[in-house]
Amino acid sequence: MIFDTDTENAPDAINEQSGMKTPNVSGLELRLAHPQRLGLRKRLGLGLFSKLYRDQVERHPLRTLFWECTLRCNLDCRHCGSDCKSDHVLNAATKTTQAGAAPTAPTAPAPQPQPQPAHSAQPAHPAHPDMPIEDFLKALDSITPHVDPHKVMIVFSGGEVLMRRDLEKAGLEVYRRGYPWGMVTNGMLLDEARFASLLKAGLHSITLSLDGFERDHIYIRRHPKSYENALRALRLITKEPSVAYDVVTCVTAESLKRLPEFREFLIAEGVKAWRVFTIFPVGRAATDPALQLTDAQFTELMEFIRQTRREGRIRLDYACEGFLGGYETEVRDNFYHCSAGVTTGSIRIDGAISGCTSIRAAHHQGNIYTDDFMTVWNEKFQKFRRREWTRKEQCADCRMWRWCLGGGMHLYDDNDKLLLCHYNRLNG
Repeated sequence: MIFDTDTENAPDAINEQSGMKTPNVSGLELRLAHPQRLGLRKRLGLGLFSKLYRDQVERHPLRTLFWECTLRCNLDCRHCGSDCKSDHVLNAATKTTQAGAAPTAPTAPAPQPQPQPAHSAQPAHPAHPDMPIEDFLKALDSITPHVDPHKVMIVFSGGEVLMRRDLEKAGLEVYRRGYPWGMVTNGMLLDEARFASLLKAGLHSITLSLDGFERDHIYIRRHPKSYENALRALRLITKEPSVAYDVVTCVTAESLKRLPEFREFLIAEGVKAWRVFTIFPVGRAATDPALQLTDAQFTELMEFIRQTRREGRIRLDYACEGFLGGYETEVRDNFYHCSAGVTTGSIRIDGAISGCTSIRAAHHQGNIYTDDFMTVWNEKFQKFRRREWTRKEQCADCRMWRWCLGGGMHLYDDNDKLLLCHYNRLNG
C-alpha cells in the first residue's frame, strides 16, 4: 500500500513512514499455531517493536502529510468518511433508486447493472470550497526548514482530487520544493491525457479505489460508469513503471464471497500491490449496517489475506485499521501502530491541522490560518502520543492494551468513545 498510515512501500518489513522495522526475533519467521493467540516469539517481537514505537513518539518525525485539497466529488459512495455532499449527486442518487436500482446490498452476482442516469462531472454545491493552492504552499514552506523534503510524502486527498483542474499546478509546486507527492483517486477522471499531465507534474505514487467486480464496485460507488472508468485507470497505472501504486478495495459481506476470484483478476491485470480495508461506522457508513462484516466474516477475511500472502503472487495488506492479535505480521508487514500525529499529519480542507484525514474534527490540533504548523506539530498532539486516556471501558482491563494503546485515533468519536475494536471481533 502507498498512502495508508501502516506500511508504505515497505521492503523487508520496513515502514518508510516511520523508519521502524518489524523485529524478526532470532531470525525466525513469526507464525502462529492459532490465529487469535499470541505466541512467545510474537510477544517478544511486539515488545521490541513497542520500544521502537515509543522512541518514534518522542521524536515524532513528520513523514507523511495529507492535504485534503477538495471535498468536491463525482461519486456518492455509500461508505464515505468525508461525507462529501453535492446537490446534483444526491438528486441523481434519488432518481437512480426511483428508476429501479437496488437500494440495498446485492444478494447475487448479476451480468450487468440496471441502467441508471449519468451524473454530472461537476458538483453544483461542494460542502466546502477548495483550499487555494497558495494557502497550502505557504504552510508547506513553513514546514520545509524543519524537515528533509525528500523524506516527507505529500498526499493529495479529497473528495476526489481530480476534480481540481489545477492539481498539476499544485503537484509541480510541491515537486519543485523537493517533496515526493502522490494522490488517492476513484479513477473517474483519470484518462490517458490527464495521467500524462500528472506525470509531467512529478506524480510519484497513486492509490486507486476498486471495490471488486462491476456489481460490487457500483453498489459501493453508486455511479454506472464508476467500474468502467476505474478499470481504465487501472490499466493506465499498471503500465507506467515510474509510479508506485496500489489498488485499495473496500470489503463488504457480498464482495467477500468473490475476493478469491477478484484476486485472480487483479493478478491477470498485472497488479503487484493490493490493500483491503473494512468499513468503520463513521460518516455515511454509520447508518448503513449492510456495509459491515460479521465477526465470523472478518476472521474469514484475515484468513484470506494470510493465505494470499503465503502464496506470494500478489502483495496483499490489510489496512491500518487496528490491532489484530495473532494475525499481527500475518496480514501486513509490520506490527500495528497508529502513526497519526506521530509520523503522519494532515491539513484539512478548512486549514485544520490533524493526524490522518479519517480523524474527527474534535481531535484537530490547530489551524494553518491561525497557527504555525510545526509549532503545533511539536507542541501539541499529546492526545495522539500519550494514549493513557484510552485505557477505559472495554480497554480498561484488556491485556492487549500495551500493544494496541487503544487502537487508531480514527476509531474514536467526538466524545472519545471507541467505536470498534478489531481484536474483540477476532475473539468474538
